[in-house]
Amino acid sequence: MAVTEEPDNTPLPGTVFTPRQVRILKIAVIVMGILLVGGFGLVMATIVYQATQLGKEEAIAPQAALAEGAGIELVIPPDATVTSMALDGDRLALHLQTSAGPEIAVIDVVSGTVVSRIKLNANKP
Repeated sequence: MAVTEEPDNTPLPGTVFTPRQVRILKIAVIVMGILLVGGFGLVMATIVYQATQLGKEEAIAPQAALAEGAGIELVIPPDATVTSMALDGDRLALHLQTSAGPEIAVIDVVSGTVVSRIKLNANKP
């Protein structure tokens, strides 16, 4: 009784891999190489795109939104003092100390409007 072996299951001389495994390995290496080159090209294209868009983004400066020479007028009580300020993007928070108690005024510096006034209450429940 003669046993015939399939030619696909015999290892190549000097290796433990069959021709089918070598063919799959070649396909995998080619696909991964294409993915690497494509990914690198995508990263380079993104860098070039971002670099060319730097000057085109128009960030509105606070002075650009207001008329030339105009300022923001915040009405505060005569006895109030500004104890601190904090700027975050286009919002300015002023901590005011008044005779009625502390308060925080949040101002949109682009439009010059008062977004909110927060009265701070130090009374404990």
